[in-house]
Amino acid sequence: MPLYYPARYNEPIMTPTDKIWRNGHFIPWHDATIHVLSHVVNYGTSVFEGIRCYSTPAGPAIFRLRDHVRRMLDSARVYRMEDLGFTAEELAGAMLELVRVNRMDACYLRPIVLRGYGEMGVNGLKNPLDVYIACWEWGKYLGDEALAQGVDVCVSSWTRIAPNTLPALAKAGANYMNSQLIKMEALANGYSEGIALDAAGYVSEGSGENIFVVRDGRILTPPLGASVLPGITRDSVVRLAADLGIPLAETIVPRELLYIADEVFFSGTAAEITPIRSVDRITVGKGRRGPVTEQMQKEFFAIVQGSKPDRHGWLSYVA
Repeated sequence: MPLYYPARYNEPIMTPTDKIWRNGHFIPWHDATIHVLSHVVNYGTSVFEGIRCYSTPAGPAIFRLRDHVRRMLDSARVYRMEDLGFTAEELAGAMLELVRVNRMDACYLRPIVLRGYGEMGVNGLKNPLDVYIACWEWGKYLGDEALAQGVDVCVSSWTRIAPNTLPALAKAGANYMNSQLIKMEALANGYSEGIALDAAGYVSEGSGENIFVVRDGRILTPPLGASVLPGITRDSVVRLAADLGIPLAETIVPRELLYIADEVFFSGTAAEITPIRSVDRITVGKGRRGPVTEQMQKEFFAIVQGSKPDRHGWLSYVA
């Protein structure tokens, strides 16, 4: 029996930009290659970030740039990648310059730290560390219509990485093997995304997104102890909820609360704020974006697109 995949399975190949930053220098896009026997290829030793640059009336602006850089350096520290040769300010400056060099108005940035070619074996401490930063155009991760209509998701049969196995606070390439299993299973069964439970059976996160549940006007989100990545957009939602006077709590979320919630939505750099219209074929609320989700979206996009004052200092302007 053939597997069914939603239309989003056939995603377009990314459009190359002119330059990629590598270890302090700009190189042509197609020259950003590594050896097949690099440590990262064989053992998954990389940490990375996903960052959005938005078009604003004052020019392109990178969203929460320094918070992303800090998280990448934190991830590197967990994996003993401590001597990158660049400070946080130098890495942030490189990202701003990369957007300028490539003449981008809005884009997605991918900085990555990896263990390169050297010794073979599980221990990669003697392998060189390489730092790359790329950027390209990337639209809405779950589809243009998803921001208003929502997406259909399932609870995955794959459990999120358990505590003291792979560190969930680090945004490491190896963690996304777990994410791939969650995502592929969801697509194979006709859903746009999967939601993973943690090792205790409570809601954790999507394959690449944090999750929020709305019930009786109150927002709930799983705590960091539920094997979730400390999302930058997740933190932004928490702060915006406080600004808007919407009660929000970080708490254990039982699976069945997804079925009886008034609203459920994802957050993430790629997904931004995306409503969920059904879970396991059970309609969430009225089966479309709810009022709390819409309020969060409007406030978020107004700030990142420059139509409202950047009261939290989240935007780093490229100009």
